[in-house]
Amino acid sequence: MENKQRFLNLLGLAMKAGKLVTGEETTLQSVRKNTVNLVILASDASENTEKKMRDKCHSYHTKLISPCTSAELSSAIGKNRMIIGVCDTGFSRKMCELMTE
Repeated sequence: MENKQRFLNLLGLAMKAGKLVTGEETTLQSVRKNTVNLVILASDASENTEKKMRDKCHSYHTKLISPCTSAELSSAIGKNRMIIGVCDTGFSRKMCELMTE
């Protein structure tokens, strides 16, 4: 649980630093342009959304994780979102470390 909280705090920091893109369309465009290092998908996203993001991330070799619900993600960044793209390598690496420990 502690790691999840640290992950969410880091997400909030990344948001304040302007290193995130949020929302399905914006994140998909960023994946296509290879400007995101990590895609965070809410664990309660619909099957269609999940499949679309998983396929897109797979074909563009972008890491995808689903560690939190949309409510947790939304409260961390202050916006109601299901999909978040992380544009910063440092933030991406740290978030992956926290969720795989």
